[in-house]
Amino acid sequence: MTKGEITGYIDVAQVVLYAFWIFFFGLIFYLRREDKREGYPLVADRREHAPILNFPPIPAPKTFLLQHGGTAMAPSGRVDPTDIKAVPVAGWPGAPLTPTGNGLLDAVGPGSYALRAETPDLTLEGHPRIVPLRADPHFMVASADPDPRGMAVIGADRLVAGTVTDVWVDRSECLIRYLELTLATGGEQQTVLLPMNFGIVDRRRRVVNVDALLAGQFADVPRIAGPDSITRREEDRVMGYYGGGTLYAVPGRVEPLL
Repeated sequence: MTKGEITGYIDVAQVVLYAFWIFFFGLIFYLRREDKREGYPLVADRREHAPILNFPPIPAPKTFLLQHGGTAMAPSGRVDPTDIKAVPVAGWPGAPLTPTGNGLLDAVGPGSYALRAETPDLTLEGHPRIVPLRADPHFMVASADPDPRGMAVIGADRLVAGTVTDVWVDRSECLIRYLELTLATGGEQQTVLLPMNFGIVDRRRRVVNVDALLAGQFADVPRIAGPDSITRREEDRVMGYYGGGTLYAVPGRVEPLL
């Protein structure tokens, strides 16, 4: 063989194709293992088949350095709580679950949420990311937009639930995350948060319409501990409550459309 004539004796295109296949298989294997760092092992309805690992196996634990200090390990080896406040509607595997109590508070279906940390989400500077306007004078409602403060909040039953008293902004994204409202309960004042994506501001009528809840159901919105900050777990609870209302606020919403 003449020096440099390796391509004359080896099918280079076929070798490259085989090398690509090996690389692609290794890539898929790696990605499938990495995406099992959260949510595995699976817990089956039939306990004799749990836990479910599937192929490829779960990767070895890896320690991640968190942005604002501390570490987190994944996979953590933690199995999520199984005391779900819901029961299957039928006996066959995979049957839908129905809440056993208050569907807005039972954290099932559209009201379910992740168990994030009881610490506020932070900005790059290490300050609470979501705060009311009263806590940060650098933010304001744009003059071209309707200011929701002072507007009445109307539930799905077209009754007044309360009045907007402040606006909570995301200092990293520069947008409104929540409306703070005082409930119209007559006696002592109760303050709850309304996620902005669940409210529709009617500039002309100066009201905020909320279809997820009835007016009386705002009284059970999960409260937050701090007056000027909200933890990630509290965010999930509040969002889960309104999410649950989209299906469980009234019995008719659970029924099929057809």
